Amino acid sequence: MSMSLDCGGQPLEDDRLARVALMRVAEAGDPVMGRLIAWYGPRGALDQARRGALEPEFARREKELAEASRRRLNLEQLVAGWAARQADPAADLAQGRQRGARLIIPGDPEWPTQLDDLGDYRPYGLWLDGEANLRFSCLRSVAIVGSRAATAYGVTVASEFGSRLADEGWSVISGGAYGIDGAAHRGALAGGSPTVVVLACGTDVCYPRAHEDLFRAVRSQGVVISEWPPGVHPTRPRFLVRNRVIAALSRGTVVVQAAVRSGALNTATHASTLNRQLMAVPGPITSENSEGCHVLIRQGKAVCVTSVEEVIELVGSIGADLAPEPRGPVRPRDGLNDETRRVLEAVPARGGAGPATIAVAAGVDMTTALSCLGSLMAAGFVEPVARGWRLRPARHP
Repeated sequence: MSMSLDCGGQPLEDDRLARVALMRVAEAGDPVMGRLIAWYGPRGALDQARRGALEPEFARREKELAEASRRRLNLEQLVAGWAARQADPAADLAQGRQRGARLIIPGDPEWPTQLDDLGDYRPYGLWLDGEANLRFSCLRSVAIVGSRAATAYGVTVASEFGSRLADEGWSVISGGAYGIDGAAHRGALAGGSPTVVVLACGTDVCYPRAHEDLFRAVRSQGVVISEWPPGVHPTRPRFLVRNRVIAALSRGTVVVQAAVRSGALNTATHASTLNRQLMAVPGPITSENSEGCHVLIRQGKAVCVTSVEEVIELVGSIGADLAPEPRGPVRPRDGLNDETRRVLEAVPARGGAGPATIAVAAGVDMTTALSCLGSLMAAGFVEPVARGWRLRPARHP
């Protein structure tokens, strides 16, 4: 386990134990607890939480903030709930180590500093289970999210995006769920790049159960992370809470498929709030699973992307990761200059026309027309006939 040092060189293991305890005492993403830690540090916050009593100045400020934002807050009930919860941080650390997990907290070398953008909603700490270094894995990373009930189209796109991003040296972050999440993780694994699974339960709890093999593969090539201690099971609110971590860790979020009430749109909202790039993949207009993506694009909240190159252009280095402009098939006529093209357009397909007639139709003088006709004949576009010139018939094999 890594050990952080404070500015005076003293070990912060007491802070580490306090943060582990707070993971049991308060729910992840609680902004009141986040501000309490910011004011008094993790040990001071834990002391007040265990007493079930906040410092008067802090309590007064919290009530003022709630009133100003017209937010309902029963501070006494919240603090009483903290005091009622039991925590044994030493036991949690021992259990985590026994199950292969490690703990990181703000200030540790492996802590991704972009999580600090969450402010009051920053995780108290993270449990990690996997071979990859979380901080390094997230330096060049993209979140891919979407519907659990994904269509074959969505699964194909998510898998292709995950694989192509991995080929280009980018990590993929997602939530490990069925559908789009699982396809994105598998694509990244196939590309040989680290992938990060952000769980809504303890790292030792396999949810969904059918992804046991997938999570095992992720641990060997990437990392599984969670804000919740070992043994904690998922709840519906926890899936929404963990979405902010998915958005914060990555440089940008791609919504591959999402209905209008999909949880993936919650991740999209966090990405926008954090000023991360938000992208959406369009789908068939007849597909309910793509309606959420279309709403994001129509409202101007997300950029429409149809390829990994377009994704990397948005999240990569300015000027260095530009996506190539899409082009249609190259045709033989594309290399002709304007005058030659006009002469070619004036040549009939049947019968024939003299050079004077062609020159008038093309709007060029006779000398230019004859020069262009010679070039066109050499290139195989036209041929001379008894009545002048005509287009050479296409030859099929």
